[in-house]
Amino acid sequence: MSIDSPIRIRLEQDGDYAFRIMFDNAALAPLLTDEPAPLGHDRGPNPSRLLLAAVANCLAASLLFALRKHRNEPGTLTAEICALPTRNEHGRWRIASAKATLHLPGHNADYRSLDRVLAQFEDFCVVTQSVRQGIEVDVNVVDGDGRVLLGDKSFEAGS
Repeated sequence: MSIDSPIRIRLEQDGDYAFRIMFDNAALAPLLTDEPAPLGHDRGPNPSRLLLAAVANCLAASLLFALRKHRNEPGTLTAEICALPTRNEHGRWRIASAKATLHLPGHNADYRSLDRVLAQFEDFCVVTQSVRQGIEVDVNVVDGDGRVLLGDKSFEAGS
């Protein structure tokens, strides 16, 4: 993936609330997602879990990059993230906050420039910073003939 190229992902329904996710330009088998009961059958992670996984993964990767930039060679990093879905003022489920914990192996004295690393690494986490600021998402709905039912009437299906 190039930072100058759009990120494209395709989903295809696989029964009830399950979807197969195909990642463009990746030699990966499709990822199965599903909602927990009573909507789905919990055959895979749901979108909320994927969002949290993306945040934790990006934080861990950013921390690793920052550590290595300062000539540190940490062992295996681990991360965990937790969120409790809550209802908003309209009664809709939302993830209002999450708590991520990153685990560095060893002791803080084992690392060069750790104060600087810890002060900077979050700024380079694309996903976490995007989620924190909010992401504008334009939505279009098209029918089987490609007619735009909702959204930008100049939208071309498949683009």
